[in-house]
Amino acid sequence: MTSRVPFYIFIALLVVAGAALSIMRHNAYGVPWTPGESRELWDIEARVELVAQGEPVTVSLAAPGTQNGFTLVDESASSPGYGVAYVNSDIGRRAEWTIRYAEGPQTIYYKAQFLVDPQAKVEAVPPEGPIEAPTFDGPQQAAAQAIVDEATKRSANDETLAREVIRKLNDPNSQNAALLLNHFTKQEALSALLSFAEVQNKTVGVIHLEDGRRRQSINPMVEVWNGDNWILFNADTGAQEKNENTLIWDESNVSLLDVTGGRNSQVLFSMIAQDITPRAATASKVNADDLLNFSIHSLPLEEQSMFKTIMLIPIGALIVVFLRIIIGLKTSGTFMPVLIAVAFVQTQLLTGIVGFLLIVGTGLVIRSYLSKLNLLLVARISAVIITVILIISVFTIVAFNIGLVEGLSITFFPMIILSWTIERMSILWEEEGAKEVVLQGGGSLLTAVLVYLAMTNSYIQHLTFNFIGMQLIILSIILMLGNYTGYRLTELRRFKPLAED
Repeated sequence: MTSRVPFYIFIALLVVAGAALSIMRHNAYGVPWTPGESRELWDIEARVELVAQGEPVTVSLAAPGTQNGFTLVDESASSPGYGVAYVNSDIGRRAEWTIRYAEGPQTIYYKAQFLVDPQAKVEAVPPEGPIEAPTFDGPQQAAAQAIVDEATKRSANDETLAREVIRKLNDPNSQNAALLLNHFTKQEALSALLSFAEVQNKTVGVIHLEDGRRRQSINPMVEVWNGDNWILFNADTGAQEKNENTLIWDESNVSLLDVTGGRNSQVLFSMIAQDITPRAATASKVNADDLLNFSIHSLPLEEQSMFKTIMLIPIGALIVVFLRIIIGLKTSGTFMPVLIAVAFVQTQLLTGIVGFLLIVGTGLVIRSYLSKLNLLLVARISAVIITVILIISVFTIVAFNIGLVEGLSITFFPMIILSWTIERMSILWEEEGAKEVVLQGGGSLLTAVLVYLAMTNSYIQHLTFNFIGMQLIILSIILMLGNYTGYRLTELRRFKPLAED
């Protein structure tokens, strides 16, 4: 009989390695064991894309700095072959990349780390120079004058004047506002009207921070000088938008991105939040440490956001293994519930359950008809896949037209997995009967719900993403469960008559 000692030694090594990596991450970088213990650090990445034209290329991107509520603790650039410099120009702080020759698609990354810091205060720079008068044609001039006159009567200072102007711009019954908005965006109209009223203002580029967001564009907003500070206004709502989730990226009031020697340029933003201690957040050497460089946090933020979900899948696998081996719960497919749970994370639980039941139920009805045609397996599965796609499309369109916006997220369900699930359940129905289908289908749905609850737990999300060693510990537990050969809990009911005797 083969000795199990090497197996147990391997399990012990996995646990020790996982615990050591996690403790090192906690002690060396101050990452807390539980979410909420520490300060919040935002990694924000600007991805600049352009097509070079076979000549010298210069790329200039507005670079943010420390501001009220945020401290810039680190910044870096990834631009193979390019020279990079951070300059303070007359239009503000900028990151500049240069190369003597480039041709074809180019991608440049700029990454900044901001610590959420309520104590961070930056002295406001008063506006300089005269206000540049906006240009209006005859009808626009009259409309602007009417809006400004009415807003002036209802306001007490420049700050309240801005709010009144925004209210007029958002008034659906205002013909003057409609005339201006035919030629300007709301932000442009607000800035022009404030300048027309001789109120100091400037347009800034703002990022709304949301964990895990990818490929986001910058949002133009308007700042108004109230005599002491710049007040940020949202032209769509009139609200003063400066809060803990609003970061001003571009204060130049001129240009976010300038490119010479290239075309079709654009800049997209990705962001992700980490919970770390203030000591670790302010230490600029964190980015240069070997452990961090070989961790998930060294990847571009777009990939990090993807891995934040992928790193939760082992938790789902652990739950499935426990339920099947120890509890004895029956499921349709081994890890189908994990994939369904991932879809639930995107759709929300109630919407996901309803969508799953509708798709599988309708699919079983259609599959029962296909079974009467005696098709070959490959053709039958292909037909079921197409049928599932059509079902999802129909349900999505119906949900949108009746106003159920939550139904649009049903497209996140894995279509191939659902198709195989319908096929397996249909065969099971023919061979074992409806009771077995209900048992396996119900078991799959219950497992998916439990996995969803685990995946959406903030503590589990924090541990799996910030401590790579947790994956080794989960692996060791799964291997130990795989070594279990005893009775499952659901099998013990067979001995109930003996207990009664």
